[in-house]
Amino acid sequence: MKSLLVASLFSMAAFAADPAVLKTEFIYDTGPYPSIHATTIVETPTGMVSAWFGGTAEKNPDVCIWVSRLVNGKWTESVETANGVQPDGKRHPTWNPVLFQPRRAPLMLFYKVGPSPSTWWGELKTSTDGGKTWSAAQKLPQGIFGPIKNKPVQLPNGDILCPTSNETDKQPSAWAIYFERTSDLGKTWERTKLLHDGLKVSAIQPSILFLGGDKLQAVGRTRQGKVFQIASEDAGRTWGEISLTELPNPNSGTDAVTLKDGRHLLIYNHTAKGRSPLNLAVSKDGKVWEAALVVEDEPKKEFSYPAIIQTSDGLVHITYTWKRQKVKHVVIDPAKLELKPIVDGVWPK
Repeated sequence: MKSLLVASLFSMAAFAADPAVLKTEFIYDTGPYPSIHATTIVETPTGMVSAWFGGTAEKNPDVCIWVSRLVNGKWTESVETANGVQPDGKRHPTWNPVLFQPRRAPLMLFYKVGPSPSTWWGELKTSTDGGKTWSAAQKLPQGIFGPIKNKPVQLPNGDILCPTSNETDKQPSAWAIYFERTSDLGKTWERTKLLHDGLKVSAIQPSILFLGGDKLQAVGRTRQGKVFQIASEDAGRTWGEISLTELPNPNSGTDAVTLKDGRHLLIYNHTAKGRSPLNLAVSKDGKVWEAALVVEDEPKKEFSYPAIIQTSDGLVHITYTWKRQKVKHVVIDPAKLELKPIVDGVWPK
């Protein structure tokens, strides 16, 4: 136990010493949930807000959506904001909250309710006061799930494009990505078809990047051991063929964001197995990725399901599952990242 503690402290000290890392913290010390997962973070006009699902364990009916706000430099005690209690009294787990702040509109909280990813449905709540209070839950239309793990993007015309995916209950389960779009803040929806068969490349949980003009790219998780990529030339209405990058993926969630300077950041587990280390990579074109930072590195532990955004001050905020026990929050200055080539998918020493 002592040796593991020393190793953990050494890893944290080395990470904190990186000049690009401005802050590392846990959003809470203790909470009414022994297990958490699937964090999300957003900047609102009144400050930062984060959410996650927590309960006795993933998939258990007591798992709820919890929300915390950053007020005067400190995170508030988390508040249960959504649960899976049904009108007939039956209770289901909740899953994968996604916070999103549209332009000049209420804050949105998407999440899933149901026994499993193949049987869940999407729900939406909104807040007009930066996450202090929330509307009643709105069940999304049948076949619409909202962003499945990672944040939507708002296009120049105001449309909100949600990256989502499907997991079937057949064996083997087909994992396929697609995209949903709303032009009226969730009142009405349209969606693409599934973009691949879900078997040759089993992919879920996309993140959307801006490549300039109407060109978009999505990247994310697969069961093929690599991060996937797929591109659109028409603002997400149609998409090309899905393919695998050279970056490893151990069938674990990723997230990505396009910075104001045009570069792209990808937060992911750069490993074929397990969910450690947790890494940050940078790309100028969405194709060639360079190593930027090892966020966590402790063998046989879990650092996973990250979320990443850039705030109005130019800084980058990351949240992620820390050993299934806590929510970790990291603030990075992207201008201070020191990059090294990733050759043949190997992280540089």
